[in-house]
Amino acid sequence: MPMLKDPSTKYKAFKPLNLPDRQWPNKTLNKPPRWLSTDLRDGNQSLVDPMDGEQKWRYFEMLVKLGYKEIEVSFPSASQTDFDFTQKLINTPGACPDDVWIQVLSPCRKEFIRRTVDSLKGARKAILHLYLATSPCFQQIVFNMDNAQTKALAVECTKYARSITKDDPSTAGTEWTYEFSPETFSDSNPDFALEVCEAVKAAWEPSAENPIIFNLPATVEMATPNVYADQIEYFCRNISEREKVCVSLHPHNDRGCAVAAAELAQMAGADRVEGTLFGNGERTGNVDLVTLGLNLYTQGVHPNVDFSDLPGIIDVVERSNKIPVHDRAPYGGKLVVCAFSGSHQDAIKKGFQKRIVEGADDNSHWQVPYLPLDPQDIGRTYEAIIRVNSQSGKGGVAWIILRELGLDLPRGLQVAFSKIIQNETDNLGRELLPGEICKLFKDAYHLEKNPRFALIDYDIVTDRSGSPMPQEAGKAVSSKSLRRNFSGIIEIDGQQHRIQGVGNGAISSLANALKSLGIDLDVVEYQEHAIGEGKNKEGRQRAASYIQLVAPGTNQKVWGVGIHEDVVQASLIALLSAASSFLSSRPGTPLPFEKRSSAGATLSPDFSSLNGKVNGQPASNSDATTSVVANLEKQVNGD
Repeated sequence: MPMLKDPSTKYKAFKPLNLPDRQWPNKTLNKPPRWLSTDLRDGNQSLVDPMDGEQKWRYFEMLVKLGYKEIEVSFPSASQTDFDFTQKLINTPGACPDDVWIQVLSPCRKEFIRRTVDSLKGARKAILHLYLATSPCFQQIVFNMDNAQTKALAVECTKYARSITKDDPSTAGTEWTYEFSPETFSDSNPDFALEVCEAVKAAWEPSAENPIIFNLPATVEMATPNVYADQIEYFCRNISEREKVCVSLHPHNDRGCAVAAAELAQMAGADRVEGTLFGNGERTGNVDLVTLGLNLYTQGVHPNVDFSDLPGIIDVVERSNKIPVHDRAPYGGKLVVCAFSGSHQDAIKKGFQKRIVEGADDNSHWQVPYLPLDPQDIGRTYEAIIRVNSQSGKGGVAWIILRELGLDLPRGLQVAFSKIIQNETDNLGRELLPGEICKLFKDAYHLEKNPRFALIDYDIVTDRSGSPMPQEAGKAVSSKSLRRNFSGIIEIDGQQHRIQGVGNGAISSLANALKSLGIDLDVVEYQEHAIGEGKNKEGRQRAASYIQLVAPGTNQKVWGVGIHEDVVQASLIALLSAASSFLSSRPGTPLPFEKRSSAGATLSPDFSSLNGKVNGQPASNSDATTSVVANLEKQVNGD
């Protein structure tokens, strides 16, 4: 059947509460509520394959470890398994800490209430939870009851529950709290719900020290979250002896708004929230306690629940519920602290770099683009934040290299290397793992082995052939304005060459020396930095150097990278890394660099068989590339 063109003939808009002087919109959440985990009851009853005793035990232990003090553990009248589990928790020494309240649920039927109370025998702290629907829909369709009958049954069952709990001397060792739920509260007449709760309160006679809990559930989410907040505020403002009442929430997620409804309802005056980890429950589920707790945390309010090891929590939840936590679930999903988009990755990288520059520590104000929460606070690693696929940009790739290798790449090198990554992801049709990205970088920039060049030996000394600065009386002659002379041995394709050159510094003098071999390259950009925690096996600090070269008369530029504990040697290695890329040809078939015996003669060989590549990338201009390679591969005679 197709969707109705006019759904108003079948579905009626929910009528909001008239509350023109509502106060909750001006409130903020500045403290955590009382939490009640109902994973083992409401969550468990919604599972296709409910948890067995061992799984429930492990889950209870986790909830206690996280810090939950009120846990609804079972529906004892529904099954022997639930009854036995409740008794096992109570009778096993140390299983239930003294400050943890065990809660159990029963409908308003005396035989079920008796069975439920029996399951709590021996408990230190127990919450008996009864429920009875108060909405016209349930009264008329499910129970065939009117308002008077509903109210009378609620009072009768409350008095019976009192008689076998706090008024029964045989249960004096148990501290009792009573919870009553006007089920389907959000679809009930608010004044009738108040009337029932007033009668129940009078029957139980709570105190300010041990208040009665009125749980006001959105059994089925009927309207927008603001309507639920209005209903809660109306109840809080009109229930008598408010100091003797704990107003509790139990939002379901039928409209996908349970978290918002719970937050607004707390602003409206609620004291307590019932829900499950990651929102498991009937239909679309209960409100998500993880999201609610960590939402508070990101506003500077500790939820009094420890989510430091969120991956470990997820493992228990998934194995117990046999339902995976969605990859995009707030906070817990595998992908929620990951960025694939290039612009997002770049922004995140800059955010972390700013924290490093500012010397931020774990307690420093958190402000990183796209990350409302520090992943480390919930047991996630920074390595998982940025993942690389064909949609990723330079920032994400640079982040991986920084995290894995300690190399803070210049922007130009980021751009160049990101093209290599994009080609690889397009070819593979999938994202790349950090290890694969690092291998591509090491191969492209010859970090482990330069395929063409090797620096065998060298000396860099002051070139004193120029005119020194005039000597001042009583002072040594300054050489700061003099040039530097490189003399050394370079190996190219296994053949050693002795070369010499003069320049303003070490890099330019080596570049000048290479010209004697016909390798004419100009330095366009140079950067260097110490590698954080980058000491070698001997404990010496290492430096990284980045050099971009260009062949005169062409637009072909190439990057080289060098790493060494000596920053000068790192820069020379970087220059030779770039030079090697200029001499690269089709993979596996490099043209050997050779000398000619004819004195003074240079020959230009045929390079038509070469497929010119620069740092692993196809050259953008084949004629220009041939020109570059021809220029670099000139054959020379003599050392």
